[in-house]
Amino acid sequence: MKEGNVIDIGSKKTGPESYTPYIRIGVLLLLIIVIVSTVMSNLFIVKENEYRVIRQFGEVTRVVSEPGLTYKIPFLQSVTTLPKHQLLFDTQPTEVNTKDKKKIIVDNYVVWRIVNPTAMIQNARTISNVEKRMSESVSSTLRNELGSLDYSAIINEEKSARGDFNKLVTTKVNEVLQRDRFGIEIIDVRVKRTDLPAQNENSVYNRMISERHSKAQEYLSIGEAEATKIKAATDRSVTEMLSVADAKAKLVQAQGEAEAARIYNAAYSQDPAFYSLYRTLESYKTTLQGQPVIVMPINSPYAKYLQGAR
Repeated sequence: MKEGNVIDIGSKKTGPESYTPYIRIGVLLLLIIVIVSTVMSNLFIVKENEYRVIRQFGEVTRVVSEPGLTYKIPFLQSVTTLPKHQLLFDTQPTEVNTKDKKKIIVDNYVVWRIVNPTAMIQNARTISNVEKRMSESVSSTLRNELGSLDYSAIINEEKSARGDFNKLVTTKVNEVLQRDRFGIEIIDVRVKRTDLPAQNENSVYNRMISERHSKAQEYLSIGEAEATKIKAATDRSVTEMLSVADAKAKLVQAQGEAEAARIYNAAYSQDPAFYSLYRTLESYKTTLQGQPVIVMPINSPYAKYLQGAR
């Protein structure tokens, strides 16, 4: 190499040693980011309507139910979220044989909630397992309770022997799940509807129609009897009122006739001869009506006015 081509770079370093401070800063920043990310990923917020169950190696270490910010130990602990509010579970329809060997299909739903998250996680593990056990318990209880009743007692509300059936089923299902320590509470088991297998519907509908016709006829008979009773009472009242009115009319008429007779007597007593003449002439109107043939002695006092006597 020629001497004029040599370049003098002095003390300036261009090798790997010149990047060492930057590498250290980058590693430090990366470490800080990892630490912050790890801390942030293990902080979580508990909402009002949920439980946070913290587990370590599969065992429940604590349950956080109060809303706010909390934490878990990185890599060692895991968090499971469970609802605190009431839950609705729609069970599968259950086929039940009644006491009189008839089949019905019962459809219902369950309102429930978690009251002990630790027991629920330890004994049921998941909500789906709880719902499965709940469905089995409800179906079993329905079969036992409805199986002790006749079909007519189940579908006929007026003659039902069920009592508060929903409350009874709720109590029995609660007893089963509390015995299994599932950490839940059944608030209500409610029957939505009771259906019949298709082959039984027509016979049941015909029976229901017959019962309704019978009931309607009963109401009509009661109405007719009541109408007859009211009519008889009205007729009796009318007859009594007419009798009272007729008696009063006859009394007034008799009083009028008596008063007329008194007036006549007072008038006629002033001239008895005239009264005798007047009564005789009045009798002629009746006797001689239709020009009858009358035979009487010529000297009869009754005939003297007919002969022009005075």
